[in-house]
Amino acid sequence: MNISRSVFLLVLALSFCVSFGALSSIFDVTSTSEDFITCLQSNSNNVTTISQLVFTPANTSYIPVWQAAADPIRFNKSYIPKPSVIVTPTDETQIQTALLCAKKHGYEFRIRDGGHDFEGNSYTANAPFVMLDLVHMRAIEINVENRTALVQGGALLGELYYTISQKTDTLYFPAGIWAGVGVSGFLSGGGYGNLLRKYGLGADNVLDIRFMDVNGNILDRKSMGEDLFWALRGGGASSFGIVLQWKLNLVPVPERVTLFMVSYTLEQGATDIFHKYQYVLPKFDRDLLIRVQLNTEYIGNTTQKTVRILFHGIYQGNIDTLLPLLNQSFPELNVTREVCQEVRMVQTTLEFGGFNISTPTSVLANRSAIPKLSFKGKSDYVRTPIPRSGLRKLWRKMFENDNSQTLFMYTFGGKMEEYSDTAIPYPHRAGVLYQVFKRVDFVDQPSDKTLISLRRLAWLRSFDKTLEPYVTSNPREAYMNYNDLDLGFDSATYEEASEWGERYWKRENFKKLIRIKAKVDPENFFRHPQSIPVFSRPLSDM
Repeated sequence: MNISRSVFLLVLALSFCVSFGALSSIFDVTSTSEDFITCLQSNSNNVTTISQLVFTPANTSYIPVWQAAADPIRFNKSYIPKPSVIVTPTDETQIQTALLCAKKHGYEFRIRDGGHDFEGNSYTANAPFVMLDLVHMRAIEINVENRTALVQGGALLGELYYTISQKTDTLYFPAGIWAGVGVSGFLSGGGYGNLLRKYGLGADNVLDIRFMDVNGNILDRKSMGEDLFWALRGGGASSFGIVLQWKLNLVPVPERVTLFMVSYTLEQGATDIFHKYQYVLPKFDRDLLIRVQLNTEYIGNTTQKTVRILFHGIYQGNIDTLLPLLNQSFPELNVTREVCQEVRMVQTTLEFGGFNISTPTSVLANRSAIPKLSFKGKSDYVRTPIPRSGLRKLWRKMFENDNSQTLFMYTFGGKMEEYSDTAIPYPHRAGVLYQVFKRVDFVDQPSDKTLISLRRLAWLRSFDKTLEPYVTSNPREAYMNYNDLDLGFDSATYEEASEWGERYWKRENFKKLIRIKAKVDPENFFRHPQSIPVFSRPLSDM
């Protein structure tokens, strides 16, 4: 449905109003939010409902509402800038009203669906801003016969997985592993997970999008056009507007899949095993995905360190089929029947997401049960196997830290080889062996500003430099969903923006995103650090 601006304003004008004095007594208005509240008063047809969905710093519920999805928790601090107003709508007309009022009174606008935001851009800003929190708009409808799901913009991945599992064990969605990640943020960055080698990214499996543009118009794939539909699936939807609902393609999975986990230390030959992993697994049967986790630990009760490498696999088939394949191509991994389990697909999400597979699957839909994290992360892509000498150099660098770091490698190949770099904005496709995610944790620190935390951050940045010769270059690729402000966030010129934009999307896709942004949001209302920029001159003139 396409609602013109004139019709939208006419509807608002016909809505009944109450006096500002009455409304202010409901909202407990502060001076900084008074203009926005007045606008809501003038354009809302049910002030009682609105009063229950809007929070200012003067409300006792304001901080708990803001904190509910402040993840990672390193941003959940008193000194972090917070919104002037939080709006938690229950329907699309309330979103239109909030959008209109924020534009009218010059507020920045941030959209929070899940809150799993590596740099907190969805709920912090260095200017007065309104935060649209879609926590009440997370309905999910599963159609098993048509293999589709309708998912509102505020739903989390865990809620989607749980809802699917209540309907069927033979369909799933190729998304990520962390239950607390918002579906909208995940898909608008591309989105990879345990099914990417068989079915590609989450964004590759989006069929349609219900979307609100900067003028309050509600669009679908047909009315928005293929360019905008392309941009929303990997280019960062919050740069363009507000996703209201996704229509997703569900993919077939076996009733039982196979999980396994094995780990090795350097003393047990981990370097050689990982070295071979780089050559074998990206070319392996696409039914298998392996996540590799690397940590340092002390050897026994000594002060000597080692690296432990954990191989965590999921196979879309049974144990009897998996073992001969691995024994033939990768016997060094030594996967035996004893370390394998055949489970439902939803149980793999439990295990990869930090729960035991015996945990009731309802925990995935319980937002309060999902652990909060505190870390700084960075990403890379590897297209050429790292030699053993390079691996040993990385191990030595890891020994310099205090064991607070974790590295994850996600195996690519398979279905990902079939997509061009420009199929959607996400460009890290054919030729990628694996993705690298490295992080340092602050869970044992009161903030990321302590001396210990600052030392960890310094180590992470120095490790990033050590890794540079072994990852992609020109550009050095990075994953947009693992947003990293260390890459830069200036965007006055294309040259400035390219420092980070070409790393996330590569040149051709980044320039296309900029052209689409100029058409759909020419005044750059939907903006945040590292949002798609708008320039005063066309790219061809720069």
